[in-house]
Amino acid sequence: MKLNLSSKRTRQNKRYNYTPRYYKGKEEGNLYDFGTKIEKSMDTYNTVDFGNHWRDARNSSRTRANRGLNRTIIYVIAILVFLFLWLIDFDLSIFSKPS
Repeated sequence: MKLNLSSKRTRQNKRYNYTPRYYKGKEEGNLYDFGTKIEKSMDTYNTVDFGNHWRDARNSSRTRANRGLNRTIIYVIAILVFLFLWLIDFDLSIFSKPS
C-alpha cells in the first residue's frame, strides 16, 4: 500500500478530446499560434461535447452573492431552539439575579 504523505495534491490529468480527421466539429482558432496539434486540440473541444458546454455554463452563472446566512434560516433555528427548550421544560429563571 502506497501512502502519499506530502501536502501537495496530485495533478489532475488533462482531458484529450479526440476528433476524427475530416470532422469539422472544432473551431480552428488562431492558425498562426505556436504549439503542437495536441495542445490545440486539448484547449478547444467539440461542438457536440455537451459536458464541456454544461461546465462552462455552470461556471459563468456561478455567483457568490448568497454566501451569508439567510434571515429565514436564523429564524427557523431560533424557533427550533425555543421549541426544544420548551419541550425539556427549561427554566429561564437561572439567568436572572436572585433577589
